[in-house]
Formats: sequence, structure tokens, C-alpha cells
Amino acid sequence: MQSEIRSMSVECDRMGGVNLAQGVCDTGVPAPVAERALAAIEQGHNIYTRLDGIAVLRDAIAQKALRYNGIHADPESEVLVTSGATGAFYAACLALLNPGDEVLLFEPFYGYHANTLRAQRAVPVAVPLENGNWAIDFDRLRRAITPRTRALLINTPSNPCGKVFTREELAQIAAIVEEHDLIVFTDEIYEYFVFEGAQHVSFATLPGMASRTITISGLSKTFSITGWRVGYLIADRSVLGTIGYFHDLTYVCAPAPLQHGAAAGLVALPDEYYQAMARDYQSKRDLLCGALTRMGLTPSIPAGAYYVLADASRIAGANAREKARTLLAATGVAAVAGTAFFAEGRGENLLRFCFAKREEDLQRACDLLGKL
Repeated sequence: MQSEIRSMSVECDRMGGVNLAQGVCDTGVPAPVAERALAAIEQGHNIYTRLDGIAVLRDAIAQKALRYNGIHADPESEVLVTSGATGAFYAACLALLNPGDEVLLFEPFYGYHANTLRAQRAVPVAVPLENGNWAIDFDRLRRAITPRTRALLINTPSNPCGKVFTREELAQIAAIVEEHDLIVFTDEIYEYFVFEGAQHVSFATLPGMASRTITISGLSKTFSITGWRVGYLIADRSVLGTIGYFHDLTYVCAPAPLQHGAAAGLVALPDEYYQAMARDYQSKRDLLCGALTRMGLTPSIPAGAYYVLADASRIAGANAREKARTLLAATGVAAVAGTAFFAEGRGENLLRFCFAKREEDLQRACDLLGKL
């Protein structure tokens, strides 16, 4: 069964609507990225790479991780180029989890995280955040830990609610992780999408956490190349080889010429590129949240990423799936049912909207929402 996100995208395409359901990120690709990928094809870089990716990309990732994240990683033994961030997580789970292992997810969570765990017979355990402000209830987190708990996943900035975990929150999580000897998977794919002074903090930089953290990220969102499937992970050398083995079995390697394009972007694009991107997306966030507010779909203002969860109580429908389809039929704007990001029985009055769109398409969506 395809995900609710894909279902809404298909229905939106059928209607010719504006797709704010899927994070397709259809903005332009930076010139250095596109040009180098095309040149790599012409130069014959069209065969398998090393299982851990091409050297120039691994070097660029290691340099970026040190400069931006504060993570020290050896590009020869602690960096793995993967088939998207989803491929990184899938391979890491294959390598490090056994059937029946429990993995804690903060709720609302990204559905692919939960379903990847289920596909491997691991057990996702939801730890709900406080509605609205998305604060962590640390007593609830502790109660969720059982003898079967093997790992915890942190998605910051978060899809779907845009929560940016603070250093103080991460430090409290680190203490619990150390107490219970847990592995930590982090999904940091939206690391550059932070707004109004929020700071992205990589969990692996906290004292004692580097050796137990699998840091996952990628270039899909940053360079608007979601279809290229170029991601990566950083992990201690004691486990990276095993993760690489399973990634090789499952995906062989990320697309060879596109690795060259991604590397060129990391090397050539200045800090101003990332800062301007954050400013641009903050402006898009404000545009969409303003439209949702005017329509009575009160949004939870995200501090990061490029999604908004909004209150859909006023939309007709017995549940969130019906509300999403009512909205699409009435306005031509596709959103995703909030239930895709919650454990069963929660999220029925929420819809998720994505604002990773070209300015003219997002403005059209905001105008169309006025029909509601």
C-alpha cells in the first residue's frame, strides 16, 4: 500500500492541483551541482562507485560536517554515501537492529521512519510531544523504555512539525541514552532549514555521544535534488563497515554522476547560499501560515524544516483522510492527513502542508485556499 503522502500526490496530479502534500522541493538546482553532474556523465562516471561513495564527496561531507556541525569524521572510515537519507536509515537498521528490538520515536514522526522499522520487524514506540509547542515530556520518555528498547531516533529539524531540538533538550536525552546504553539514529536532512535564530545542534557533538550516534543527512533538500537519491551517514568506524555492507547489498551505491554533482555543490557554494535559503524558506513559511490562519486552519508555526501542521477541525470529514480529500476537492490544494505522522487514534484533526515550492506555485496555493 502506498503511503498517504504518495496517495495525495497522485490524486493532486489527477486534478491538476497544487501539491503541498509531498516534500518534492521543486525549486531550482544550484548551477554548480547541475553542471558538474552533466559533466560527470559526459566524462564517463556512469559505473558503480566504491560501496562507500566517491572520495571527493566523502571528503566534502567530512569537511562540511566539521565546519557546520562540529562533527569530526574520517572520510575513509566514518562516512558512507547512501541512496538518499532513507537508504542510510534502512541500511543502518539492517546492520544494528534485530527483530523485536524497540526504537523510540518522538511523535509526530515521519511515517517512513516508523515503516522502515516495521519492515525489518523492529518495533517503533511513539513518545508523544506536547501538542502545539512540541515540548518533550522526559518522564514519558523514561516510561517508554523497556528491556527491549535498543535505540532512539531524533529528527531535527522535524518532519512534520518543524521542531528544532535545543541543546538543553538533547543533553537531557543524552543522559537517558547513556543510562540505558541506547543507539541513537538522527535524521538531520533539514539541518539548514532553521528560522528566526534557531540553531541546529547535531546530537553526535554532545559529550560521549559520537560513538553511539548514527548521523544521517543528505543533499536532497538542500540542493533541491530529491530525485537524485544522494544521502549520507556518519558513524563510528566500529559500525560503519557493517552498515556499508548492508547498503551495498540493498542499493549497491548512490548514482555515480550525481555524487559528483553533490560534491561540487558542497565545495563551491558559499555560506551565503545556505543563509539565503533559510531566509527564503522563512518567507514562504510566513506566506503559507498567514493564508492558513485567514482560512481558520490555525497553524503550528515551525521553527525549522519546511512543513506546517494545521488545525483542520473546520473542514468536513469524519477523519483526517477525508478532510484532506475535502480540501483538495474544494480548493485544488493537496495536504496530508495528520494521522500519517501519529500512532493510531491521534492526528485526526490535523493536516500537514509543505511549503518547499516555487514562489508562484505557493502563492497560487494560498490564493486557492481562500475558496474554503
